[in-house]
Amino acid sequence: MKALKFKLFLALLLAASIANAQNRFNGNFESIDDKGNPTGWDLTYNNQNKYEIKLDSSIKKQGKYSVSITSNTNTSSAAIRFPINKTFIGKSIILIGNIKTENVQAGFAGLWLRTESADGRELAFETMETQKLEGTHDWNEYMIRAPYNDDEAVKITVGAMLAGKGKIWADSLRIYINEESIEVAPTRQASVYNATKDLAFENGSGIDTIIPNTQNIKYLTLLGETWGFLKYYHPAIAKGAYNWDAELFRILPAILKVKSDREFSNTIEKWVSILGPVPACKDCKKIPINKVIAVKPDYGDLFTNTVFTPSVKLKLNFILSNSNNKTHYYISKAASSNPSFDHERLYPKMKYPDAGHRLLSLYRYWSIIQYFSPNRELITENWNTALPAFIPQLLTVANQNEYVMTMVKLISATHDTHTFISSKVYDDYLGKFRLPFQAKFIEDKLVVTAYYKDTLEVKNNLKIGDVIASIDGTDVDVLIKKYLPFTPASNYPTVLRDMPKKYLLRSNNPTFKVGVIRNGNAISINQQAPEEKNLNTTYDWDPDPKAPGYKLINDQIGYIFCKKYKVKDLDSIRNAFKNTKGIIVDMRNYPSDEMEQSLSTYFKSDSSNFVKFTNGSILKPGTFTYSEPVKSGTKRSDNYKGKIVVIVNEATQSNAEFVTMAIQSAKNVTVIGSTTAGADGNISAIPLPGNFTTWVSGIGVYYPDGTNAQRKGVKIDHLVKPTIEGIKKGIDEPLEKAKEIIRGSY
Repeated sequence: MKALKFKLFLALLLAASIANAQNRFNGNFESIDDKGNPTGWDLTYNNQNKYEIKLDSSIKKQGKYSVSITSNTNTSSAAIRFPINKTFIGKSIILIGNIKTENVQAGFAGLWLRTESADGRELAFETMETQKLEGTHDWNEYMIRAPYNDDEAVKITVGAMLAGKGKIWADSLRIYINEESIEVAPTRQASVYNATKDLAFENGSGIDTIIPNTQNIKYLTLLGETWGFLKYYHPAIAKGAYNWDAELFRILPAILKVKSDREFSNTIEKWVSILGPVPACKDCKKIPINKVIAVKPDYGDLFTNTVFTPSVKLKLNFILSNSNNKTHYYISKAASSNPSFDHERLYPKMKYPDAGHRLLSLYRYWSIIQYFSPNRELITENWNTALPAFIPQLLTVANQNEYVMTMVKLISATHDTHTFISSKVYDDYLGKFRLPFQAKFIEDKLVVTAYYKDTLEVKNNLKIGDVIASIDGTDVDVLIKKYLPFTPASNYPTVLRDMPKKYLLRSNNPTFKVGVIRNGNAISINQQAPEEKNLNTTYDWDPDPKAPGYKLINDQIGYIFCKKYKVKDLDSIRNAFKNTKGIIVDMRNYPSDEMEQSLSTYFKSDSSNFVKFTNGSILKPGTFTYSEPVKSGTKRSDNYKGKIVVIVNEATQSNAEFVTMAIQSAKNVTVIGSTTAGADGNISAIPLPGNFTTWVSGIGVYYPDGTNAQRKGVKIDHLVKPTIEGIKKGIDEPLEKAKEIIRGSY
């Protein structure tokens, strides 16, 4: 998974321009408007910028001007932007520009670009984050590239940015579509869908209240299954002829009035018929015969229920048999093969969606998991039970907090650590205050393990190794049970990883009553908490910013830390470690650079399989097929011959798990530690009503032998966990065990 720490939240769409017009881009800042600003540029970023941004005539790459961005102490980033409201013909977009930097730190500097659809969806987004432009550099030319969707893109926005501290100058920016200058690149009218124009229910469904009972829960469950099936299988919906959200709101009042199974069935039949006939498919494409199916579709009770008449089932079966959608308005495949859920509206004006939109939220999320989660069959509870279970819960929530937390509970039920949650309501609910120390579950106890900041007497009040027994008068064990259903994670160790920072150590009250056990004695402490925004919790991922990416522990053992590893250092690592007996690769973090191939070529004497994926299908939603196994390493005789020990734990997630799988395919590798996060594969965003977004693992990740890495995590040879006593003494027990293995004393 590619993790972007800096994300620009851009304004919504502007209309597409007339095709074949000249495309003027003031990339050199030479054209100045009557206010003294570079023509076409927004230097304020819609009045959000707090950094100093100005036109600079003294330092420039060429011509008269550049633009400079200088940090201050109030915010963490700023950007300038130039929007272009046109649709071009092409499949790739490139932004090239000259950047000069001065003392850039705690972030990066560079270029950025974004493309949008007519409904404001982000189609592509790219920055120079991975290029890690930091420090002081004279003028140099840089480039970023992204795919361009000329079927849907109506807007391009480009610019320069500074994330962190320091100063940058930008000059001489150029845009290319299919490697042709945007000044002369051909344009055309963007595709227009009837679904996009149907905005009848943007501000409400017209259904404020639904009182759940046994009968309407049954009918609403079947309605949800039908709605999801038609959404992904019916060709008229696939072509964008219908806003499927709006059609739900149009049929819902009739569904709520039905009194019998037959009446419900007849209502559904008329609804299906409105979509028009489905052409008989004489040459329907099938899943290729050489593809092995890992997960088959599950249609719930759609074809087995006793409510639908034979006539309705016949119509639905005909749609199933003749569905042949090669492209789809609501679903596409990203470049990384994970699904992209297109044209899904966020309905941002409704922080507390009405009853109709709350049902939509449930139906949309349930259907996406049902048809596009590669790990649907790994969900502990049968996913088909989620609809009838959550319909009454969502219909009876009383406010925006209850709505969001019920959706968090639904999302958590998928058991996927990749299901991050982005919602201001959710963040406000968690609380703006956070205790200024790190606490982890060690030996099933919540233990103080480090300090984020020496503030508010925290070091005097709480000691490293203190066991937190209660918070605000409630036992930690009770709090775990309370928050377990609301903590999205693939497995229990990862639940315990995330629960302290999400719930236990956060509050809207700045004073925490903390009950601790210290040296066998119970102590009650009133600890003040600062606002979370004033805490630097990057310690969780970077405990020692000055630590190198590699070092010699002694003349026998080398050490590589994934967070700091750089591919450019590999030759130096080879030279430094050439006489060692073994290497420890610490994967208890997230890699900052490419590792799976670079370290595999270092550790392996030959190329071999280490992973295979499963990918979903637009043609047959709900089906996932295996890809061919992926190899790592190359044939070479100068590979490392000593022992290799990889350390993992619950912080080993996604790309870190992927790299571990690649490394452990070498013959001389031992993996030690504890259960990893069990969330590999690229992720896909799921927008939900109420300006709420979550994510999901979009592809399945398996070992070559078919072992699923999701939920279980990577294969571990020796289970090694830290202890409370080790925490008190400052001993890294998994690291010490790794040393023992290399010395041969384990």
